[in-house]
Amino acid sequence: MIELQQLCRNFQVGDQSVHALDHLDLVIDQGEYLSVMGPSGSGKSTLLNMLGLLDRPTSGEYLFNGRATSTLTEEQSATLRREHIGFVFQSYHLVPRLTARENIELPMVLASVPGKKRKQAVDEILTRLDLTDRAEHVPNQLSGGQRQRVAIGRAILMRPQLLLADEPTGNLDSKSGQEVIRLLEELNGEGITLLVVTHDEAMGSRASRRLHMVDGKIARDWETGNR
Repeated sequence: MIELQQLCRNFQVGDQSVHALDHLDLVIDQGEYLSVMGPSGSGKSTLLNMLGLLDRPTSGEYLFNGRATSTLTEEQSATLRREHIGFVFQSYHLVPRLTARENIELPMVLASVPGKKRKQAVDEILTRLDLTDRAEHVPNQLSGGQRQRVAIGRAILMRPQLLLADEPTGNLDSKSGQEVIRLLEELNGEGITLLVVTHDEAMGSRASRRLHMVDGKIARDWETGNR
């Protein structure tokens, strides 16, 4: 599903070139559950942005379902991202003036999906995430756990192949965090490829495959035996 070939991402800081990603080779199969860990500045978030087509490599290649992404136009990248990749962030990134329903619905609005089909899909998501009674509330009327569930609902509305989660429980209490983890793992169990960037050792250890990054490189890549 995903193949990185000698992928590099360099940033210029003053007169120095910083290698955020340094000749990465990586293959991820459909349905895998990976955690990515490592110290601050090791390249974790840069890798996530690259996989999510939010950034482009300095050199090397990223293949998604066998398709080279370096030749995609901005519009093609946006379409691939919208239809195949979901994002869950620590700070939710919800639109403050939109209700929970409208936030979840947003990807289908942008994709010009007809209203009737949108409503059916969003109703199913709201029911699944136990948010039906909060559907007309705006984000500041929701708890942290509810906001993260709205963000997950938005991320999975288009039934993506790949779900990228960046510190998804970082702003949550332990109970809400456990609920979010269970939901993400349930989605992985249904075939969605799940990649979680985290500093939390307990959360990282739950994945079936773990990557440890140092200085823009994958220092260790191992299977945990978890399923």
